Amino acid sequence: MKKRFAAGTLVLASVFALAACGGGSTDSSSDKKESKDLVVSTFGLSEDIVKSDVMAPFEKEFDAKITLDIGNSGDRFTKLVSNPTGIDVIELAQANSADGASQEMFEKLDESKIPNIADLTDGAKEVFDSGAGVPIAVNSVGIVYDKEKVGKEITDWSDLWDASLKGKISIPEITTTAGPLMMYIASDYKDQDITKDDGEAAFKALEELKPNIVKTYAKSSDLANMFQAGEIEAAVVMDFAYDVIKGDSDTIEYVVPESGTYANYNTINIPKEAANKELAYEFVNYRISADSQKTKALSLNEAPTVSTVELTDEEAGNMTYGAIADRAATVDFDFVNGQLTDWIDQWNRLINQ
Repeated sequence: MKKRFAAGTLVLASVFALAACGGGSTDSSSDKKESKDLVVSTFGLSEDIVKSDVMAPFEKEFDAKITLDIGNSGDRFTKLVSNPTGIDVIELAQANSADGASQEMFEKLDESKIPNIADLTDGAKEVFDSGAGVPIAVNSVGIVYDKEKVGKEITDWSDLWDASLKGKISIPEITTTAGPLMMYIASDYKDQDITKDDGEAAFKALEELKPNIVKTYAKSSDLANMFQAGEIEAAVVMDFAYDVIKGDSDTIEYVVPESGTYANYNTINIPKEAANKELAYEFVNYRISADSQKTKALSLNEAPTVSTVELTDEEAGNMTYGAIADRAATVDFDFVNGQLTDWIDQWNRLINQ
């Protein structure tokens, strides 16, 4: 697949707001206390592990106190749009961070204050250079299938269009993280650069795929239930969901086609209204340190975005790392954002009727 660029957004909802800590006192002890408090907006998954493996080491090293603002990426981004104060650093899916960058909601990051940027992988550096923030994790899309029920190996995206899979597959909803990636895959099936025809070929491919689609899904847990109930035999899915889907099954497998895949990066930014930018910079640099990235990869199954982290084959598992990362193209989410309203309308009329 041709490598393409990253950034953009999906449309989602809201979450609770937190006020920034500290005040305007000129007392030196108060200033010191303010500089040690940090409000971090982050994802709600595996909260206990995030606290112990990501936040606690930073608090210890910098004698800091972190307050978490927890929720899914879309909700937290929507909250920041409506109330841009109270958050010192925010971790978002690439789509949301790119949208925020286009709205000039974030600080223009000073690379001299983030020395670990020098260790970013090529794909991560491409995302950073786009202005979408500093990538802290990467995932990609692949195919999960029940080899026993399908009766043969699935090795390429084009296999999903095979008539033998009629009424047996599920694909992600257009409004999910993987939805736009599915559009790129469908466009590739027609050998068309999606940015050249605004998705026209992709929808033709999806129309051809429709007989094979049982239903779409919004949550990976729903996909797991469909496999367990025997409703589907194959699906397009982000790599981080594979373990949940596989469960105890010996027949469910995951494959990333040799022809390539598409990546999504989670990034970190400092909002313009952040109260404690100096400590925020320290946190951003810490999030892409080799030690933090390695710990996160092992405990949260999130692929690293820096080249200094080495994982064994067993540790890497199905993460977007090594050979998979090498063939994971980035997505132009700025382009996606410009098309998304129209895509959602076309998708609903074609797929959801």
